[in-house]
Amino acid sequence: MAKKKMLTVDAGNHARIHCPVSAVLSLEEVGDPQRVGMALAGVDKPVQAVVNGKEIELTWLLPRLRSEKKKKFELKKKRTINNTHGVEIVDEPGDHVAVFLNGKLFTNYYYGEAYPRPFLHPLIGPYGKTVTRDYPMPGGPEGEREDHPHHRSVWTAWGEISGADNWSELKGHGCVVHRKFEELRQGPIFGRITACNDWTNSSGNKICEEIREMTFYNLPSAVRMIDYNVTFLATEGRISFDDTKEGGILSVRVASSMDVPVSGTIMNSFGGKNENETWGKPSHWCDYTGKVDGQTVGVAIFDHPSNFRHPTTWHVRNYGLMTANPFGLSCFTGDEENDGSHKVPAGEEFKFRYRLFVHKGTAEEAEVAERYHDYVNPPSIEHG
Repeated sequence: MAKKKMLTVDAGNHARIHCPVSAVLSLEEVGDPQRVGMALAGVDKPVQAVVNGKEIELTWLLPRLRSEKKKKFELKKKRTINNTHGVEIVDEPGDHVAVFLNGKLFTNYYYGEAYPRPFLHPLIGPYGKTVTRDYPMPGGPEGEREDHPHHRSVWTAWGEISGADNWSELKGHGCVVHRKFEELRQGPIFGRITACNDWTNSSGNKICEEIREMTFYNLPSAVRMIDYNVTFLATEGRISFDDTKEGGILSVRVASSMDVPVSGTIMNSFGGKNENETWGKPSHWCDYTGKVDGQTVGVAIFDHPSNFRHPTTWHVRNYGLMTANPFGLSCFTGDEENDGSHKVPAGEEFKFRYRLFVHKGTAEEAEVAERYHDYVNPPSIEHG
């Protein structure tokens, strides 16, 4: 990299705050990243480099950039490589993988045989307390609601998939069985868990395969963020996602103190509030805000425009449940003729992309609507 390499970030129509950005360059442009680290002038944190063949993807955090503004960064070789990781992924064999942000636990990905399906728990929020319910895991706070034991913090499940109940934990339910990890990556900007799972029926027969990719970002403590991608593979023949409200491709059960009757507010991208204005309604995002130990915190799910039936409909309840559910149309509309089921042909893939955004304050105070644009209308990058 003899001459200066400049990368210009264009904020576009939206102000950017703590926004991850990525640029793809050829290895020829930057040299061997295994021998020489990369840095950007004006960025206080390291740049994370991932090599894919003859290309390298550089990812860093854009702290603040006003709308319609541009900022130039000079790409430099970093002679001293910092081996400390902002996001650490620690495999605890047989049960879970722990995710640490700057040395502090953020969440665990549980996948052991003791659990019907993999899930994330806890989800530590901005003030150091979990924003998701502990039950049915032990050690929850006094007075926590103990209903729906299959609502395990953050998870993926579906109630009627090719004839199997893979949502509840009632007698005869199906399971999501962990097979292997494709990737456990850590680094200064993000860490990633990519897991391969088999979805089975009550007899243990395989229905399909699933690839779950979870990317955890090293953001300031006021916010936490996960990109959560799910790909279903129709390896065993056609997959049928049947019409039911009982399911969510991404599901969250918030801490009981955040439930609407206690302190909470549900809000969607159209301004709908609480269950009567958000349940079963299509929306680009949905946010659940309430108090944990006296502090106001929130959890939002962003639906990506590439997703099936975007903007998705939501199975969201005042008692603390929030799921992205694109299939339960007859349940949501009360019209049995409005069949929301969907078939995935044998051999094909079915992909979903979401972002989970944890924040301080209300949805308005956290500017959730603007942060959604960081996800779906990110800054552009010019090479020079």
